Amino acid sequence: MSDIKIANTLDARNMSCPLPILKTKKAMMAIGIGEYLEILATDPGSEADFQAWTRSTGNELIEHSVDGSVYRYIIKRNK
Repeated sequence: MSDIKIANTLDARNMSCPLPILKTKKAMMAIGIGEYLEILATDPGSEADFQAWTRSTGNELIEHSVDGSVYRYIIKRNK
């Protein structure tokens, strides 16, 4: 999605569960509603964690990709 403007990037690489989610929760509060947060993680479990977290919080997982061992997520803050 080329029209997305990332408000902030969270580097959660080399962090194990639950740290990527905890850091994401804090980072989401630092951006405005309707803005986008990019997260970089290396925890393979982060894929299921971010899907569950966005469903439970009402935020939106816009994009997810994997490049080698780095998982990249873009989440839109809805609340």
